[in-house]
Amino acid sequence: MSKIADIIKYEGDNSTFIWKHPCEDFNTLTQLIVHESQEAVFFLNGEALDLFGPGRHTLETQNIPKLGKLFNKIIGDDTPFHCEVYFINKTVQMAIKWGTDSKVRFVEPIYGIPLEIGACGEMNLEVSDSRKLLLKLVGTMNGIAWDDYGAGFTKSLQNSFRPLISTAVKSNLPSAIKSNNIDVIEIDEKLELLSETMRRSIVNGFEEYGLTIPQFYITGIALPENDPNFKKMKELHAVSFQTRMIQAEAFVKSAQADADADVTAARRKVEMERQLTETEVKKREAERELIKAQTEAQAVKMAGLAEAEVMRAKGYDQKDVITAEVQKAYAEGIGNMTISGSGGGVAGDMIGLSVGMAAAGVVAPKLGEMFAGSTGATPNTSSEAPAAEAKCSKCGAVLPKNAKFCLECGEKVAPKIPEGMVICPECGKTVSKGKFCPECGHKFITACPKCGKELIPGAKFCLECGEKL
Repeated sequence: MSKIADIIKYEGDNSTFIWKHPCEDFNTLTQLIVHESQEAVFFLNGEALDLFGPGRHTLETQNIPKLGKLFNKIIGDDTPFHCEVYFINKTVQMAIKWGTDSKVRFVEPIYGIPLEIGACGEMNLEVSDSRKLLLKLVGTMNGIAWDDYGAGFTKSLQNSFRPLISTAVKSNLPSAIKSNNIDVIEIDEKLELLSETMRRSIVNGFEEYGLTIPQFYITGIALPENDPNFKKMKELHAVSFQTRMIQAEAFVKSAQADADADVTAARRKVEMERQLTETEVKKREAERELIKAQTEAQAVKMAGLAEAEVMRAKGYDQKDVITAEVQKAYAEGIGNMTISGSGGGVAGDMIGLSVGMAAAGVVAPKLGEMFAGSTGATPNTSSEAPAAEAKCSKCGAVLPKNAKFCLECGEKVAPKIPEGMVICPECGKTVSKGKFCPECGHKFITACPKCGKELIPGAKFCLECGEKL
């Protein structure tokens, strides 16, 4: 009988997935030590009784209940029993190399040329299910590693999974190149995409044995550099590259032109909005000025109506006011005649009368009528007739003296030009008639350049032929 082990622990290296402890005789006081990133499976008579995680464990019936049936008739803890303990390395095995055993034949999708390529790379491998790995792969061997470990190992994972990897890569690499429309000459740019595609196609085969592939990398694609078809494809690719560059440059110029057009349109829109805003502001200002003028005209009109109503209520009207002013002026004239008569004679009386009449200048026409009526004489008809009342050019209403707006409709009243005066079209000043403006020197047009008819100074159109001046 071999020596009974007191302590069981892992004695292999980190490159081993599964390691079987060489001792197979234990007792119920044996200590089992499991390190971090490890698991230990206890076998009895070929049956996996329990799985132990990191820590120190005593192999006794409390930890392994099925051992109780074995020791029901055995007395004493030192009695040995035959069993097996396997340690499983749970660390990720990095940079495990792989490669296709032959070339991959396929038709290149861009140019339709048949090619043969090879692929190689590395992958990371990890145990995901310890029980499944032991039951599927271990059997009676002492352990498992990826490469051929030596005399103590009857089998390596590399030999077991090489056909699976090669077959999966050969089957899926051409379809991945075609489905993604990858140019073989530029295939290095797509290695990350192809690597993930290959990983998804291979991982299921490994998981069946309790293994998983966290990462799978294609590190190189062997291209057929000496193949005449490949050389022809490279020539076509060079021509296509130049064409793509020209198209790209044209696209950039077109995009820049579109961007410039958008900027110009945006600026034009902003300018139009600004002008529209200014127009609206001016329009509102004009509307406010018109409303203000109409309000002022209406106020003047209402004030006049109110004054007329007060006068009618008191029993007199504007005629009575004018009569009262004439009588006042007459009395002042008589008074002046009396005062000056004490020493000035008829001349003094006439001067006094003139002073009185000057004081009543606003009612001079009425005063003349009154003198004419009192002496029975006929009024002097040789003098000019009184000026006609001014009327609104829009509604025809009578305008008050010096009115700037019509009291009825609010229409702006054109300024009245005294006789013998004109408005200079250059400076806008009211000046005497002549050939030149005495204010700015502007030459007045005196005859129509078309028909020769004499023009009214300041006119904008010829009254004879309608020519615009």
